[in-house]
Amino acid sequence: MRPEPEGSGHLEAASNPEARERPVLRAVGLEKTYPPLTAGGTGLRLFAGLDLAVAAGEMVAIVGESGAGKSTLLHLLAALDAPTAGEVWCGETAVAGPGGGLRGRAAGAYRNREIGYVWQFHYLLPEFTAAENVALPLLARGMARTAALAEATVWLQRVGLAGRAENRPGEMSGGEQQRVSMARALVTRPRVLLADEPTGDLDGATAERVFTLLQALCREQRLASVVVTHNEGFAARCDRMLRLKDGILVAG
Repeated sequence: MRPEPEGSGHLEAASNPEARERPVLRAVGLEKTYPPLTAGGTGLRLFAGLDLAVAAGEMVAIVGESGAGKSTLLHLLAALDAPTAGEVWCGETAVAGPGGGLRGRAAGAYRNREIGYVWQFHYLLPEFTAAENVALPLLARGMARTAALAEATVWLQRVGLAGRAENRPGEMSGGEQQRVSMARALVTRPRVLLADEPTGDLDGATAERVFTLLQALCREQRLASVVVTHNEGFAARCDRMLRLKDGILVAG
């Protein structure tokens, strides 16, 4: 029997009471299909009728086999890619849907203001200091440099790196670099946090510290959070653990 999909109707079942609120982030009937690479070849369908709803203050973990489409799902939620069919909503904003969704500058503005993104690899600019790296999203939206650096310093303090603001990435450990990337994701005070294997490049003890900090900040900021991870121990600590299987999300 086909597993029951996890969609907006399952928010009430979440362990976090705040998850009963109206979802901040929604995917409805999402489909992603890639055309065949050669004439007469077979295309690839990752999703078919995928539903997801995440409320403020809720942390949802996505697990599944490699190649199932977990990272692609995050890209669709962040308007980094467009679905073949279906809709993505952030609040009242149609990120993707029948009308075409967000493109170009509008998509960039959406990511800058609504989405915090943490990748497996930190993607910090090596020639910039930690504070400058964190300030980049604020500078991109036009904030004055002094104000952006001041806000960046606040967020470096929040992730336990108050004394590292003037250090460059090459002068920091892997865990410290990932905490800088977390500060960069949160400095814009987004409503949504997307994390793609945020501890995948770290050793066990460092991964534990980074995940615990990330979870605490998501709770504190009441972010609608989606975390892709292969670590099912971390996934089990989230409000819900969903498995991407056969193109849909199913409970744990």
